[in-house]
Amino acid sequence: MFKSTVSFIELLETRGELIRVKALVSTRLEIAELTDRQCKLPGGGKALLFENCGSRFPVATNLMGSSRRMAMALGVERLDEITERIDNLFDRAMSPVATFYDKLSMLPLLGEMAHLMPKRVRGRGECQRAVYVGDDIDLSLLPVPLWAPYDGGPFITLPLVHTLDAETGAHNTGMYRMQIDGRSTAFMHWHIHKTGARHYEQYARRGELMPVTVTIGGDPACTYSATAPLPDGIDEYMLAGFLRKKPVTLVKSLTNDIWIPADSDFVIEGYVDPAEEKAVEGPFGDHTGFYSLEDRYPVFHVTCITHRSDAVYPATLVGVPPMEDRYIAEATERIFLSPIRHALQPEITDMYMPPEGVAHNIVLFDIADRYAGNAFKTACSMWGAGQMMFNKFMILTRGAKGSLYDPATIAPMLAGVDPECDLLVSRGPLDVLDHSSSRFGFGAKMAVDAAHAPRPDDREPFDIRPLDGMARIDDTLFSEGWPAVTGRLSRDDDFRVVAERLAAATSWGGVRAVLLFDDNVPVDDRSLMLWIASADTDPERDMIILGGVCFFDCRAKVGGINGFCRRWPNIVAMDDTTIEAIDRRWNELMPGEAFVESPSRRYRGMLLPFGAGSEVPEL
Repeated sequence: MFKSTVSFIELLETRGELIRVKALVSTRLEIAELTDRQCKLPGGGKALLFENCGSRFPVATNLMGSSRRMAMALGVERLDEITERIDNLFDRAMSPVATFYDKLSMLPLLGEMAHLMPKRVRGRGECQRAVYVGDDIDLSLLPVPLWAPYDGGPFITLPLVHTLDAETGAHNTGMYRMQIDGRSTAFMHWHIHKTGARHYEQYARRGELMPVTVTIGGDPACTYSATAPLPDGIDEYMLAGFLRKKPVTLVKSLTNDIWIPADSDFVIEGYVDPAEEKAVEGPFGDHTGFYSLEDRYPVFHVTCITHRSDAVYPATLVGVPPMEDRYIAEATERIFLSPIRHALQPEITDMYMPPEGVAHNIVLFDIADRYAGNAFKTACSMWGAGQMMFNKFMILTRGAKGSLYDPATIAPMLAGVDPECDLLVSRGPLDVLDHSSSRFGFGAKMAVDAAHAPRPDDREPFDIRPLDGMARIDDTLFSEGWPAVTGRLSRDDDFRVVAERLAAATSWGGVRAVLLFDDNVPVDDRSLMLWIASADTDPERDMIILGGVCFFDCRAKVGGINGFCRRWPNIVAMDDTTIEAIDRRWNELMPGEAFVESPSRRYRGMLLPFGAGSEVPEL
C-alpha cells in the first residue's frame, strides 16, 4: 500500500527503477520523447521523474512501465501471486456447502471481503491541503504535457473520473482522457460503451447537471483499478482494497457529493451540462499507435481544484507499442483470468494479449478443448463478455498454458489450421478507436480454432512464382517456422485480383496465410509488422480464402482501398525538431545514461502525407 505517488517513487528509486531528470524539460513534446525512449527499451526501461518542467510540481512517467514495477505497484513480487490469491478466493467461495457448519465456515471469508470495502471518513484528506475556487481556478496549474505533434492540446492521461448513477446513486470510477481547454474547462472523452457515458445519458434524460470529480495520482492500485474491466455495479475501490490488502480511505469532494481517495495528488471537481452542445475534441496520439481523430465530446466545467502539499503529477504516454499500457494489460490478464475461468468459461486455462494487439486487436486463449465447436463456443462467449466485445482477432489453442507468448509453441499450432473450416468470422461491436472497420464502432472479428489442430512433423515446401512484379513475396516468416509469408502490394493493385492470381499461380504447400503490406512497412521488424497487420485489417473486407490459404490485405486503406470510405489516421511519431533537440541535449538531460535512439526513427518512413488523418475518400 502506498500513501502517495511520492511514496511509490521513493520505493522505485531504492530499487533502481527510477531516473531523476533535473535539467529543464518542456512539457511540449520533450517529456513525451524522453518517455518514449524508455518505454521502448527491453523490459520497459525505467520510470522518469521530471523535476524541472516550468511548474512547481514534478511530472512522473512510465511508473508502471515494466512487469517488475507493475507488480510493485500492486504490492507483490510477481503478478501471478494475485492470480493465486483470486483462485484461492474462488475455490473457497464456490466449494460445495453440505451442512450448516460448512455454511458457518464461510463467515470468515465474508468478513475478509467486508474488511476490504472502501471506508468513508469525515474531514479533509491529504488531497485537499490546497484549495482553488472561483477566480483562482486555473488548469495550467497542472503540468499537463502535449504528447504528440498533432494533438489538439495537452491531455490528462491518467485521470480517475468519478461519476454517479443518476437513478441509483451507485458510484463508478473510469479512466477517460481529458483535453485541457483553457483555465476552467476540459473535454470528457468517454466512449459510448463506457459507464461514464451511460451516466451522462441518464442526466440528459432527467435534464440535470452531472457532477464529476476527477482525481490524479495517489496509490497506484487505485489508478490501476480505474482501468480494470469490472462489471457494472462492482466498486473499483473494492478491487483496489483487495489488491492492496487494505481498504481505500475516501473523503467527500468539496463541491460535489462524490467520495474520492483521500491520498490522491490532485482533485479536479466540476460538472457536465448534458444540455450544452458538445465540443470538438482531439486529435490525440492514442494507445492504438494511431491518432484518434476529432470528434464531439461533453464539456467539463471546473468548480474546484485541490492538491496535496507534496503533489507529483503522474502521467502515461501512449502510442506505437510497446508502451506502459502493455504492463497494465499484463496485470489485467493475471487478475481477471480467475474470474473468467470460474464465472464465464471454465475451459479457459490461460490468456495472453500481445502488446502488438494494443489490448483489443489480438487475444490468445488456451482452452481444454473437449468437443467439436468448443473453441468457437468459447470465442462467441468471450465476445459477449464486457470489454472483450472489442476484440478483433482471437486465437484459441490447446496445451499452450504458460507459453502463449512463445512463438515456438504457437507457430506449429497455427500450421495445423485449415482456413476452410477452422476460422469463424463474425460481426459485432469494436472499440471506437478501431480505424479499419467500415463502420464506426462496429465491424468484423475473427476466431482461429487452433485448439484441435494437428502438429505436423514437417511442413510441405511451397513454390513462389513471380507475377510480373506484383505482390513480391518474402518467405522469411515461413523459414522462421510460421505458416505464413509476406508480400507487397502497390496502392494501385486490386487486392482480390492479385490474391486470385497468386492462388492460381503458386503452390503454397504449408503456407496458411499471405500478408500483403504497403512498401513502407518494415516487415523484418516482427513487432511493427504484427501491429500493422492487426490494426489495418478488417477480417471480412480485407481477407479472402483461396485454395486453403488466407490472403490478408494489410495496407493502409487511404483513398478508398477495398471500398473503405472513412478518414484514415496517421501513425503517431515524434517530429524531427524534437528528436534532434533531445539528441543534442542527451548528456545534459540523462547524465550517466547510455544514449537511446528515438523510436520514431523506426517508423517515420511509414507516415502518410497528411497531419493526424486523411480526408474522407471520394469513391
